[in-house]
Amino acid sequence: MSECFSFHEGDSPLLISVPHDGRNIPEDIARQMTSTGLSIPDTDWHVAQLYEFCDELNASVIVAINSRYVVDLNRSATDEALYEGKVSTGLCPAKTFNGEDIYRDGGAVSDAEQKRRVAAYWQPYHEQLEGRLQQLQERFGYALLWDAHSIPSHVPSLFPGELPVLNIGTNNGSSCPECVRDAVAAVATSSSYSTVTDGRFRGGFITRNYGSPEKNQYAIQLELAQRCYMDEDSCTYNGPSAAQLTQTLRAMLLTFMEISKPRQIAGK
Repeated sequence: MSECFSFHEGDSPLLISVPHDGRNIPEDIARQMTSTGLSIPDTDWHVAQLYEFCDELNASVIVAINSRYVVDLNRSATDEALYEGKVSTGLCPAKTFNGEDIYRDGGAVSDAEQKRRVAAYWQPYHEQLEGRLQQLQERFGYALLWDAHSIPSHVPSLFPGELPVLNIGTNNGSSCPECVRDAVAAVATSSSYSTVTDGRFRGGFITRNYGSPEKNQYAIQLELAQRCYMDEDSCTYNGPSAAQLTQTLRAMLLTFMEISKPRQIAGK
């Protein structure tokens, strides 16, 4: 474990990334934050716990320790916007999804401070992520990345109405082969959960940067509407709902692993 992430080494081509369930805020940053910022409302609550079953799949798992308010690991180090014309929360957010100030002075994080946080907190996570994918490539001939996220069902600043439960993102099919995307999506649509593929959430920086089908490195982001496994008002984990959901997640991941085998792709 480092100060930036925890890592579990598995024995399969699959790597699970959980970049937004971190809760820690370094003391020097916390001193500058509002009470709202310190309550970290935009956390992907309990996603690491939800994916604990992945030990059964022999998956490697990397989980961020620090809050996305420290630095957003699913944004590029140079902070390009992910979705043209949409609200961008940024590499070092200054406001919550609901538009409330994260810092007491109401200002943005300076360029110098952003660069410091990238070096201290962003770079180690991505070095581990990239290094593990390279190891998987060398061992298995291919590598699979599943970027695990969740978000409240209603966030008016980001999307209208209620979000579907299962939001599969492949950057419009560029982060994995079409047959892989379609097979995983078919499992989702056959479940009891509402599903969309490459809708409002098409995959963030992690999916876009590390998904390289030409290199046999496939990436999929799954954004979950939090109502499917927790109480969104109290942010408490709902064990029975989570247990039901993990059946679908397990089936999606097993399909991802099976359909992505080189012999399967060659036959498509």
